[in-house]
Amino acid sequence: MSGSDAPSTVDQPIADFSQCHAGILRKLDGLAELPALLQPAARAREVAEQSVEFFREAIFEHHLDEERELFPAVIASSEAGAERDRTQALVRRLTDEHRALETLWKRLEGGLKKVAKGQSFELDTAALEALVAQYRAHARFEETEFLPMAQAILSRNGDHMAALGLALHMRHTPMPVAGYV
Repeated sequence: MSGSDAPSTVDQPIADFSQCHAGILRKLDGLAELPALLQPAARAREVAEQSVEFFREAIFEHHLDEERELFPAVIASSEAGAERDRTQALVRRLTDEHRALETLWKRLEGGLKKVAKGQSFELDTAALEALVAQYRAHARFEETEFLPMAQAILSRNGDHMAALGLALHMRHTPMPVAGYV
């Protein structure tokens, strides 16, 4: 053999065909994985699309409802002194958490929109994990600390609870457009 230990194609053409088949079979093995990969990819697009919609339509609205209606109602109904000081401190904390969560969301939103369109599967996973963890902690704190206190404060006067309910209802009721006759 001259300069190489491998037999030349001229000497062993059948071996060359066999090597081609080995390469083709490796590529076919990869292709065979495709059906299993399509479902998770489709699910990733679906979750990303739903998340983009949900954050804009539900979470941001939820924050606005709390900050424009619930928080002011609880502060206004709290007793002057220690109770009001604690209420204001909790409201500041929750509002600061809203801004931090919204900032994290803005870092993720562009990437999620691309994933939703199937344009990219690169995402800032550290920011995504931080958003999920921080929102879980925020919701847990609000559920265990603020909302029970809000319930107790607003329940002292049925009118205060009714006013909050009406304010929330009005914020979410489409107003009819008056036409000219």
